[in-house]
Amino acid sequence: MSAAHIPVLVDEVVAALLPRDGALYVDGTFGAGGYTRALLGAASCRVIGIDRDPTAIDAGQLLVAQYAGRLRLIEGRFGDLDTLLAANDVASGTVDGVALDLGVSSMQIDSAERGFSFRFDGPLDMRMSASGASAADVVNDTDEGELADLIYRYGEERQSRRVARAIVGARKNARIERTSQLADIVRRALGPAASRAAIDPATRTFQALRIHVNDELGELERGLAAAERVLAPGGRLAVVSFHSLEDRVVKGFLRGRAEEGPRPSRHLPDARRADPRRLGWRLVTRRPIEPGEAEIARNPRARSAKLRVGERIGEAA
Repeated sequence: MSAAHIPVLVDEVVAALLPRDGALYVDGTFGAGGYTRALLGAASCRVIGIDRDPTAIDAGQLLVAQYAGRLRLIEGRFGDLDTLLAANDVASGTVDGVALDLGVSSMQIDSAERGFSFRFDGPLDMRMSASGASAADVVNDTDEGELADLIYRYGEERQSRRVARAIVGARKNARIERTSQLADIVRRALGPAASRAAIDPATRTFQALRIHVNDELGELERGLAAAERVLAPGGRLAVVSFHSLEDRVVKGFLRGRAEEGPRPSRHLPDARRADPRRLGWRLVTRRPIEPGEAEIARNPRARSAKLRVGERIGEAA
């Protein structure tokens, strides 16, 4: 498992969560177990790992055996981590730290049959779990206007209408079922100039479809709220994001619940500052932590990562 995926900013995440003997931590995006392994190695603590991908849960059983009695794995979405923990006899307000590593894992990207990447020809799937509509369903069944909107919103693709028009035109001849098919359609739609850019022209469209298929931003919002419910006072939340859409959500959540949040009114005293218990959170990182040159050299996929950390200090906002 460790050879298949290199955890990003793992030392920084572990340092942020302050692992200690007897404490309980939740790795909400277990994946290949990189953060979990590091936490278990840093202290005689317990970890609950959550992942919506059943293949990750199956592969993680080796780690469960290695750390018998200290690691439990649960299949499910991290947006439901509070209800998943409650179903496994973990009360709200008792968790000492939560780690979230957003986006798609290297194991998923590098698996052609999962359909996340245009680097490999495979079925156009992109589902992190084993259920729900696939990316092929979206590109073949969504009307042109809605398709353009989601490519613009989640992929930040300025030429989204041109891409959507090309997809709709192509699917009239045959269903788009393969990653290579879709990538070629997008590249042709954006033309030779886009092909000379630093990133592949299909990158933004693939990102948009993946985020849409897995409801990643909705899942993130639910996960942050769930983490707030399960963390004990003094417990910390560490979130690693990989693009601006994710980072914006994390930043807004933490700042909105911490002392840097906006005043209810500029004409009234800020009751939250007058009563620190009402703040709910403290910003541990006022600016995001980013990987250094050495880590990026070892793992190029880390180059866009940002880590933000908050500490639970009072009642829920």
